[in-house]
Amino acid sequence: MISCLHYKNLSIFKKILLLLLLTSMERVRIIADTRETYSGIPSMLKVSAEVELCQLPVGDYILSERVAVERKRAVDFLDSLVKKRIFDQVVRLKNAYEKPVLIIENEGLFSRNITDRAIYGAIASILTDYEISVIRTRDAEETASLLYAIALREQHTRRREVSLRGKRPHMGVSEWQQFIVEGLPSVSTVLARRLLRHFGSVVRIMNAESEQLQEVEGIGKKKAEKIREVLDAEWRAETEE
Repeated sequence: MISCLHYKNLSIFKKILLLLLLTSMERVRIIADTRETYSGIPSMLKVSAEVELCQLPVGDYILSERVAVERKRAVDFLDSLVKKRIFDQVVRLKNAYEKPVLIIENEGLFSRNITDRAIYGAIASILTDYEISVIRTRDAEETASLLYAIALREQHTRRREVSLRGKRPHMGVSEWQQFIVEGLPSVSTVLARRLLRHFGSVVRIMNAESEQLQEVEGIGKKKAEKIREVLDAEWRAETEE
């Protein structure tokens, strides 16, 4: 469901109570972008979640195989709007995950010399044209609580796993091919397309020797050897199901 929410002011007592409740809830797994460390949100989430920090190719938080969240402070949202980056970012989010979410954090959304009409128009476009949920939160504490609530519903209620690579419904053959190749170590979207253009099929990529992989721009000796190592190694489960 597409939604645009704005959380009402919470008293300090309510915030403390909310955080205390989180400590007694079920633990979830959340993948956060390393750049989010400075927001303090990953540290807050560690009270009730297993937080894994890594450099994400898209989004700031991964809550399940279908839900990814882009968090922007109000001033950052306005900067992205002025520099016309916001729509490129939401397109990438939409292309990668089935249920993308944009969180706009803090007050000050209407503090700049940008008309209300332009701001509401951008949010309306994200909601209706790109079908991305837009949620407003007052501060980092509210954002952390919301992230936990979504992760809990996805992972415990709906039994969905957390995945760095989201799966979109109704993907075509070429999209599935690219999706598979992007799963190789250090292979970005651009590099996956180069590999597919060079070799012509997923099977040929998987069968290519290290020297052949290095013929593709962007793949050096170390990266090629790592790809071959992953493809050739015998699989061993790290944990029992």
